Amino acid sequence: MKVALICTESLPAPAVKGGAIQMFIDGITPFLKEKYQLTIYSISDPNLKDYSAENGTEYIHFPKESYETNVADHLKRRRYDVIHVFNRPANLHLYYNSSPWSRFVLGLHNDMMAVEKISDEEGAEVVRLVSRVVTISYFIKQRVIERFPEAAGKTTVVYSGVDLSKFPLRKSETGIEIRSEYRRRYEVENKKVILFVGRLSRNKGAHLLVDAMKTLVKKHPNLVLMIVGGKWFSDDGMNRYTRDLYRQARSLRNHVIFTRFVPSDVIGNMFLMGDIFVCPSQWEEPLARVHYEAMAAGIPIVTTNRGGNGEVILHGQNGYLIDDYTKPEAFIEGIEYYLQAPSLTSYITENGRRFVEANFQFKNAARRVTDVYDSLNRT
Repeated sequence: MKVALICTESLPAPAVKGGAIQMFIDGITPFLKEKYQLTIYSISDPNLKDYSAENGTEYIHFPKESYETNVADHLKRRRYDVIHVFNRPANLHLYYNSSPWSRFVLGLHNDMMAVEKISDEEGAEVVRLVSRVVTISYFIKQRVIERFPEAAGKTTVVYSGVDLSKFPLRKSETGIEIRSEYRRRYEVENKKVILFVGRLSRNKGAHLLVDAMKTLVKKHPNLVLMIVGGKWFSDDGMNRYTRDLYRQARSLRNHVIFTRFVPSDVIGNMFLMGDIFVCPSQWEEPLARVHYEAMAAGIPIVTTNRGGNGEVILHGQNGYLIDDYTKPEAFIEGIEYYLQAPSLTSYITENGRRFVEANFQFKNAARRVTDVYDSLNRT
């Protein structure tokens, strides 16, 4: 079976600049290529060849400025059995016209079928044209079928995952070595590290953690907040929000550390370095993949009960869920929850690691994607 994966125009694949979709594709590709003849379309990047074919996977890169039309033109010259379009339902009609003989799968990592993203008429046409809709969470699935009930029978959830080889057990020899090395590198050997990992934007909520730290350090002077990430994935530039965030953190001096962008292949090391991970998302997260990474790394989690986050984080079982997500006081309570109960922390982190091992490795995600593709041959 010949399968094409069409990435978005936002970031390149492989995930040399990060991105949840790009990392998902990277994660499932080693498993899919064992069964399918795989072609991956992506935007060009200086770090990637325009064309490469190795180990059963073909990568085709086009300039961002003309990406969609170039992909559509290229599809006309191929005969794919399945075309998996990621997160761009608005482009699906264009691709369908180029390859009407193919079966189409729409992969949604965000609520791209929302009214502000696509019209009623266009959305209904997308649902008609696709054979399957694959969503990254039950939350996104519900959003799709609430607006387009006719999509219910076509829509299934495929959760993302992690590569556990990049997340050694915290208590293993390798895990201890990495943790020690990174804590020396950032000069936090004797500190309790609160970790934020993500883009620096208001809807990700890092400013609430800075506010919370102003209270926490009075009681816990060895606390450090480490903010891992840039303005936009690999872009470490400044905008109004990031400037305000840096300004807000000045009074805390050495209690806040900004690492800027960290490549995806070493994110696991950052999680191993930390002591408590906090995801203060203010928007309705489709389901932030940092939760899988944190569980894999064995770090206790505080997160907001927004969007799909609560599908994989169960309060008191493998994390701490916050409903009152706009208030720094709620994050103070969540962080104190772990600081005051080390034995509870061990229970929660062990549960989290087991949960990921059983359900959220990339091999699990690849199996679910394979089930979707294979079902198209039976219909």
